[in-house]
Amino acid sequence: MDPRCVKCGRGIEKLYIQYSPGNIRLLKCGNCKSVADEYIECELLILIIDLILHKPQAYRHLLFNVLRCKLLDFDTLLFKSSFFFFLLDAYKLWILNGTSEELSVLSLGWKTLGCSLLENLAFFCVHAVFSRRYLTFVEGFSGYKDVLLTMVVSSYLKIYMLSMLVWEFPASVVYIVDLFVMSSNLVALRVISKSSFTRCVVLCLSAHALKFFVHWMLK
Repeated sequence: MDPRCVKCGRGIEKLYIQYSPGNIRLLKCGNCKSVADEYIECELLILIIDLILHKPQAYRHLLFNVLRCKLLDFDTLLFKSSFFFFLLDAYKLWILNGTSEELSVLSLGWKTLGCSLLENLAFFCVHAVFSRRYLTFVEGFSGYKDVLLTMVVSSYLKIYMLSMLVWEFPASVVYIVDLFVMSSNLVALRVISKSSFTRCVVLCLSAHALKFFVHWMLK
């Protein structure tokens, strides 16, 4: 898959010309006439900040120019990232149910793992089934694996829940993180899709609503 300009999203043959190790020249996009991908020369911290700020340019760099162009084993990345995503969701449920006195630690652990699995199956099924039917994706993003990886990667904010291992926060912080994750999923969906904003919102809200409904039913 060809890299893309982070400003307009158009495909481009090369992002830069390398003259020698560490000596490169960034190329401009033929469509918008701006530098195709300035994140190549930026520090990782700048990219992380722009991702947190939900800048589409940062998402295009990550999804198109990093994961799709430099990826050697797509299936392995999808499996590992999905497994980590699943564990973070299980930890979220552990935080919400950790004060339960009705279950032992082992029983609570198995319950959270099972609930996390069912919730995320519902979440992924909505995206896998309905995204290909109701959304039109940019060239190179057509399979359900592409959509699932996009949703998993754009849920990176879940990792902030690990800070609860060090600092004590109220359990309500989990829901705030979930809101940020949902907004991040929406931005990522808009980046890989050529469909209207309304359709992306409906699909994203539907997936998260079903996930919450399954959580409520299992609770």
